[in-house]
Amino acid sequence: MLSISESMTIDEWRNLGRQIHVISDSSAWWLGDWLIFGQSNYPNRYKEAIVETSLDYQTLRNYAWVARRFSPERRRAKLSFQHHAEVASLTEAEQDNWLTQTELLGWSRNELRRQIRGSRELAGGKSVVRVQLELRDQQKERWQRAAESADKDLLAWMVAVLDGAATTVVEGE
Repeated sequence: MLSISESMTIDEWRNLGRQIHVISDSSAWWLGDWLIFGQSNYPNRYKEAIVETSLDYQTLRNYAWVARRFSPERRRAKLSFQHHAEVASLTEAEQDNWLTQTELLGWSRNELRRQIRGSRELAGGKSVVRVQLELRDQQKERWQRAAESADKDLLAWMVAVLDGAATTVVEGE
């Protein structure tokens, strides 16, 4: 529990908020890096991590995935972990482009998301389909492991597998 003195000034209160934000944002990177280290050194790292952190599998998986997509030297200190997560599925060049624009223009994570979405709409040729799946825990964990093995996030892995299956079916006709 955070204990705050009744005599705290507004400036001290603001400074404390900034410090809490830095620690909070850094913890996502730290957890991601911790999980990446665990991948090569310890079996069952996600089961252990869930017990140790009380975070769910998907949250931990996302932290590791984003951390893997951005080596420490590519991370932008002026931008949040969530900014990086917004562009993590893009190529490195696209990531760098969007993060540079975000830094220069002071975009929030939501504004970055809007800008990316707007650029995709202008590019045209792609449609958006929203799919909701209900999976058994075992299925989800197996799919997550497969996606991780392919070094993809779950959605990118699902699209690639479905596209491959569709190509096989269409070419077999």
